[in-house]
Amino acid sequence: MEEFMQYYEKVYPQLYRTALFYMQNQQEAEDAVQDAVLAAYEKFHQLRDREKFAPWIMQILVNRCRRRMKTWFRREKDIDGISPSQEVELSSEPDFATALAVKQVFWELKEEERMIVALSVFGGYTSEEVAGILGRNHSTVRSKYRRALQKMRKKLEV
Repeated sequence: MEEFMQYYEKVYPQLYRTALFYMQNQQEAEDAVQDAVLAAYEKFHQLRDREKFAPWIMQILVNRCRRRMKTWFRREKDIDGISPSQEVELSSEPDFATALAVKQVFWELKEEERMIVALSVFGGYTSEEVAGILGRNHSTVRSKYRRALQKMRKKLEV
């Protein structure tokens, strides 16, 4: 238990950031992280190379997020359904329009592209680590990452 906690404490911020960006909902992200941590804890004894803990638990998180997304998937907020208090909260954000545009363009990417961008940008993982998490070649991950960012840039310039 103590050994698991030492590893877990190092990766928790990346796990939460990745889940939050992927799920777009604080409670869903917390639940996904909790599910992933519980599953990882139960299987921790099976992990032979402790140095690979971070990519291993990230892969578990990715799988949990995918499962949750199958049952709960929301691409954008219903603007008509925003209450006056939410409207004030949203308008107080520094650049709400830009943030919303980036999120919308992000969600237009294919699932694999979203995961690569999220793991790289929000998780802080290198292309080699992302490749390990997703079971892909690292040069493929780098090219998909570049193409995804180019797609996003093109759509944001229009």
